[in-house]
Amino acid sequence: MLVMSNDYLTKDSDKSAIDVLYRISALAGKERNPLVALEGILDEVMESFGASSASISLLNADSDKLVIEVERGLSKSSRGFELPKGIGVTGWVAMHGEPLLCQDVSLEERYFQLDDRICCEMAAPLSEGNRTVGALNVDAMEINAFSTDDLRLLVLMANEASRVLENMWMIQQLRRKAEQLQTLVLVGQDMAGTRKVEEVLESITREALLLLDCTMSAFFLYESEVDELKLHSLQDKGGTLSHEETLSPADSILGTALRAHRQVQTRDLFRTEEYHFTSLIRMKNLHSMLVTPVVYEDEPIGLITLYVDRSHRFNDDERLIARALADLGAIAIQNARLYDRVFSSEEILRKSERLTTLGTLAAEIAHEIRNPLMVVRLLFDSLELSEDADSHQAKDLSIIREKLNHLDQIAGRILDFGKSREAFRIQCPIRDIMSEAALLVRLKLEQSKVTLTMNDLVSESLVFVDKGQIQQTLLNLILNALGAMPDGGHLTLETSVEDGKWVRILVKDTGSGIPEEFKDRIFDSFLTARVGGTGLGLTISKRILRAHDGDLELMESTTQGTVFRLSLPLVN
Repeated sequence: MLVMSNDYLTKDSDKSAIDVLYRISALAGKERNPLVALEGILDEVMESFGASSASISLLNADSDKLVIEVERGLSKSSRGFELPKGIGVTGWVAMHGEPLLCQDVSLEERYFQLDDRICCEMAAPLSEGNRTVGALNVDAMEINAFSTDDLRLLVLMANEASRVLENMWMIQQLRRKAEQLQTLVLVGQDMAGTRKVEEVLESITREALLLLDCTMSAFFLYESEVDELKLHSLQDKGGTLSHEETLSPADSILGTALRAHRQVQTRDLFRTEEYHFTSLIRMKNLHSMLVTPVVYEDEPIGLITLYVDRSHRFNDDERLIARALADLGAIAIQNARLYDRVFSSEEILRKSERLTTLGTLAAEIAHEIRNPLMVVRLLFDSLELSEDADSHQAKDLSIIREKLNHLDQIAGRILDFGKSREAFRIQCPIRDIMSEAALLVRLKLEQSKVTLTMNDLVSESLVFVDKGQIQQTLLNLILNALGAMPDGGHLTLETSVEDGKWVRILVKDTGSGIPEEFKDRIFDSFLTARVGGTGLGLTISKRILRAHDGDLELMESTTQGTVFRLSLPLVN
């Protein structure tokens, strides 16, 4: 066995060697696929040495074993063969980073027999920077088939091949990162427009599979009220999987990532005390896992978990992509949740409108019933009819009196239903009502491409109001304004104090305005120009303001925009 020192690098090569090295170097410009380039290198090696076989083995970072990536002349089963570092000629070269020539393999104890026809073997290291990443092997079926000059040439070829491969891998990694970045941008845009939390979670797990080439991905949503992690999305390359799983953070590696707000990975799920997906881990032969917390403003939302069916160490780039996906997911989830709250508030507003209208109508109806009912009772009592207990007439009179009393009770209950909400009134700054309303419609404004300006000149001024009702009125005006600006625009909320007695709130939009035929009847019940509208919002809003000793007025409306004014008495 001959081991060469590094002084061979200073030796001159003949013209044929230069030609070979040039052809190997040119592969970098011809090929984009590193595996195709490796096959081209082996073709040059086979021709240069008249070898019976040759192979290129690369180090697997996960298993720390050499894997035959390409071969010429070996059995077909040899491709993909794994050899521990340090074993055989190839393993020795990879471990020590030095070339090696074995003239007679039968005399070498460390020789690993892959093909019993091989009698002579030489190998040179493939490197990336100062790190050995593989080996280039050449074999012959005769003893003493290669010389020390052949080994020098093989080293030069291995060095050039290393340079070519390093450049190609770098270019490939850059392309991969560019593709991943582009995908992340598209994913972010897609999720930003998604309005349902479950759809966001499915998008996260789906894209994680594509971006990181995993076997399976899952999203666990953290429910802080009960301190539980609940599975909400599980996917593999075949699509969505049906599976239920609820975990206590204390019982899982997942909990460590959740509490510490940091990524956690394991290369061997079978050797860890992990209590989730037990059946799936066995069934799908899952080995490694990466857990990435999803956090928004320091509050945990959930976890993205990625699984692969081999022993794998997730590198820095993979962890970075997972974190980027988690950050995008956190924003998308919060937006979806806010969207739900806004539209829930809008639905509550609609229901509140209906209830308020119902109460008002019920009170009016009860009042109309009670007036003639009172007349009937007075007339009945004034008749002074005799009531013989044994007569049929007496029984009829008793029943009539009972039913009159019953009708009066019913009317009373209806009137109670329609009574004012004065008991719910409190003193509060007008600023609080406006800022909370603005917060509720924040997402709606963004989606409608409407900018909001709040000119708060009376921030500390107090009003005595049913806060919910005034907020309902303000939200109704804002939502109406957004409806008038389908292509975007500007909304202004402007407050001022008048005569030290009144607070005025102007709601200004840049919409298309109210149709001329509606302006004089804008506060009439069931009058609407909006498809799907009830025609009750402005009616109810005006009633609410007047019940608070205030008013709601239409100040102006043109094709350039509309202005409403709310007036409320100040607390002295």
